[in-house]
Amino acid sequence: MATYTLNVNDMVYTVDAEPAMLLLWVLRDLLNLTGTKFGCGIGACSICTVLMDGQAIQSCLLPVSATVNHDITTIEAPGRESIHPVQEAWMKESVSQCGYCQPGKILNTIALLDKNPHPSDAEIDEAFKDHLCRCGTYQRIRRAVHRAAEGG
Repeated sequence: MATYTLNVNDMVYTVDAEPAMLLLWVLRDLLNLTGTKFGCGIGACSICTVLMDGQAIQSCLLPVSATVNHDITTIEAPGRESIHPVQEAWMKESVSQCGYCQPGKILNTIALLDKNPHPSDAEIDEAFKDHLCRCGTYQRIRRAVHRAAEGG
């Protein structure tokens, strides 16, 4: 067991965890930030996506020991003070059906638009190629990304 100081959603947390404990479980079980969801546990679905230093990463693959001195953003952060443009676009395009995979998709969209403010359909498809959605809302997701790029 080791003690880690983590910066999550612009807040500093201290946790005691095994070095190999995955970030997903630190967020959910130790910090009670349950917006990040478990999907497959092997990095095949991207449901567990969070941002690390603004980059979309799969929290089911990253040990807590690799997150020190990095800024982690979970779905609890966007929209904390006012609705985030990506969240607004998600609602306007009625993207969510079951909603289970949407936290990861929203964070992936934020990372995509930070890198590429006006992505093409092909660039959106590439950014989401590893994101599974059992409800099949891929066309709505694409429309929502374009809407968010236009400002909501």
